[in-house]
Amino acid sequence: MASSAPFDIMRVRQDFPILSQRVYDKPLVYFDSAASAQKPRAVIDAIKHTYETEYANVHRGVHYMSQKTTDAMEGAREKIRSFINAVSEREIIFVRGATEGINLVADCWGRQNLKPGDEIILSQLEHHSNIVPWQLIAERTGAVIKVVPVNDAGELEMDGYEALLGDRTAMVALTHVSNALGTITPMAEIIRLAHAQGVPVLVDGCQAIPHIPVDVQALDADFYVFSGHKLYGPSGIGVLYGKETLLNAMPPYQGGGEMIDLVTFEKTTYADLPFKFEAGTPHIAGAIALGAAIDYLTGLGLEKIAAHEDDLLAYGTEQLGKINSLRFVGTAAEKTAILSFVLDDVHPHDIGTILDREGVAVRTGHHCAQPIMERYDIAATVRASIGLYNTRDEIDVLVKALGRVQEIFGS
Repeated sequence: MASSAPFDIMRVRQDFPILSQRVYDKPLVYFDSAASAQKPRAVIDAIKHTYETEYANVHRGVHYMSQKTTDAMEGAREKIRSFINAVSEREIIFVRGATEGINLVADCWGRQNLKPGDEIILSQLEHHSNIVPWQLIAERTGAVIKVVPVNDAGELEMDGYEALLGDRTAMVALTHVSNALGTITPMAEIIRLAHAQGVPVLVDGCQAIPHIPVDVQALDADFYVFSGHKLYGPSGIGVLYGKETLLNAMPPYQGGGEMIDLVTFEKTTYADLPFKFEAGTPHIAGAIALGAAIDYLTGLGLEKIAAHEDDLLAYGTEQLGKINSLRFVGTAAEKTAILSFVLDDVHPHDIGTILDREGVAVRTGHHCAQPIMERYDIAATVRASIGLYNTRDEIDVLVKALGRVQEIFGS
C-alpha cells in the first residue's frame, strides 16, 4: 500500500542512527549502499526485540516461545511473498544471501537438468556471484557458458541475446540491475524471449529490489534472488524465490534437521516446501528483521523512494558531469542509483582514500564484476551508490571532495 505522507528526507535520516556519526570530524556521507545499506532503527529494534522477548528455535517446539518465534518468522515470509507478489509462501526460501540462492539453483537445478553441451547464458554485466556458481556446475556437467555483450553505454545488446538463444540453451541467468553500472536490464523482455524457447530464467535482483518495484508474477521469473542487507535489512539473510513446480522438482541443497519428513538409516524423505531447502536452524532474527525492513520501506512508499533516488541520480549526474577529467562508466538510458566513474590519471583507490578523509564513503575497485571492467579496459572505478537516505547536499559534498582530489593531484 502506498504511503500518503510526503517523503521528508530529514525525518527519514533520523531513522538511521549511524548517519549521525562523524568521520575524521566531518559528517558521515555514505554513498556505499550498493555494497550494503545502513539499517533503520525499526530493523535494529526488531533484532533486539527478538532476542529480548520472543526467541526460541522455530518450527520444532510446542512451547509458547517457540510458537511465538515461529509465528514471527513465518509472518516475515508472508511479508516477503507480498512484497514481490509471489503466488505462495512455499515459493519463498530463506538463504544466507543472494550468493547462496544462486548457488542453490545452480547446484540443485543444474545437476538434475544440465547435460554436456547445454548452454547457460550470462552477460558481461554479471556480479561474480552470478558467474562462478554457473562455471562450477558447468565444469561438473559439461555445460558451456555463453555471454551477452553490452554496448558502450553499458546496455545489453538484445540482438546478441536473441542470437544466443537456441536449441542448446538450458538456462538464462542475468542481473536485473548492474551493481557496477546501475543499468536496468529489460528483464520482462529477456524472460519473454527465453520462455518462447522453453528456457527458464534466474534473475539476480540484489541491486533491483531496493530501488524498483519487483513483481515476480508480472515478470514471470522462474527464480529471483536478493539479499537482505542491501534492502536495509540484516546481513546473513536473503531470499530465493522459485516457482513452486520447479522447486518441487529439485533435490535438496543440504541435508540435516528441518528439511526432513522421515529419517531412517535406510531412507530419508524430505519436508514440503519451503522447508526442503532450509536445513538446520535458520537466521531467525535476520528473517524477522528483514520483514521489519519491508514494513519500513512500504511505510515510506516505494514510489516516493524511487522518485527521490531518481532525482539524486539526475542531480549527481549533472553535478559530477561538470568536473574536468571525470568520465562516467555506464550511461545507460535506463539506470538507477549508481554513479560509477574514473578521473584521468588518478587511481580509484587514491580517490577513495582522499574522499574518506573528507567524510565521504564510496566503493572503489572492480566491484566483484571484473568482466565489465575488462569490457571497458579499466581495472577499477569509483562507485558512489545512492540510498533512500542520501541528499542533494551530500552530492555537493562529494563534488567538493573530488575537487580536493584534483587539487592534490594537480589535475
